[in-house]
Amino acid sequence: MARYSVLRLMIFFGLLCALWLLGLRDTSQFPWLLGLSAVGSMVVSYFVLQGPRAEFSAKIAHRVDEHARRVDQSTEDEDEDASGGAVAGGAAAGR
Repeated sequence: MARYSVLRLMIFFGLLCALWLLGLRDTSQFPWLLGLSAVGSMVVSYFVLQGPRAEFSAKIAHRVDEHARRVDQSTEDEDEDASGGAVAGGAAAGR
């Protein structure tokens, strides 16, 4: 995640510098400079950073699947413990 965020920031600041060099230096044009840099970096990042974004989303999906598997496994273990205790308690009460 940190790698993807750093790449996005680098694209933003690269566009910011490029637009500044193209002449958007006046203080009255500063909001335009920031806005164009932000929108431009979003568009460029969408196309240029497809690989890192796909890798990052795959890692998140793997973590979510792993967490769901652990929750299911712990739920099954609790169910087995609860049903095993009821069987043992019922057998002891019947004696």
